[in-house]
Amino acid sequence: MDKYLSNLPAFIEWWSLAALLCFAFATVYVLITPQHEIKLIREGNVSAAVCFCGALIGYVLPVGSALAHGDSLLDFFLWGLVALVVQLLVYLMMRLLIRDLTRHIEADRVSVAIFSATISICGGILNAAAMVY
Repeated sequence: MDKYLSNLPAFIEWWSLAALLCFAFATVYVLITPQHEIKLIREGNVSAAVCFCGALIGYVLPVGSALAHGDSLLDFFLWGLVALVVQLLVYLMMRLLIRDLTRHIEADRVSVAIFSATISICGGILNAAAMVY
């Protein structure tokens, strides 16, 4: 049984860093967006939930790629930061593409939220694919 669990400490290290990166992304995302996603989600705003979840999925995809291909924890961490910056750039481009995004989300316009989430996920897929090194 020992040989099966011999990699458990490394798993815990890598998984913990991945979770920390995801938490950091979620925190930064919530802080830079003008709408208050968590408050809106608690109030039942579906659009806020769809946008937030799309952004998280868009971030987790490249983090998963970096996790799978990373040579070291430092390498993984740095690529996680690259993914964070890229995903935030995708968000900024989306704000230019969708006028009054905040107003649409606060008004719970699900069509805009789905479009926004799709852009975030597509950005994450491209980001993840580019991280194969």
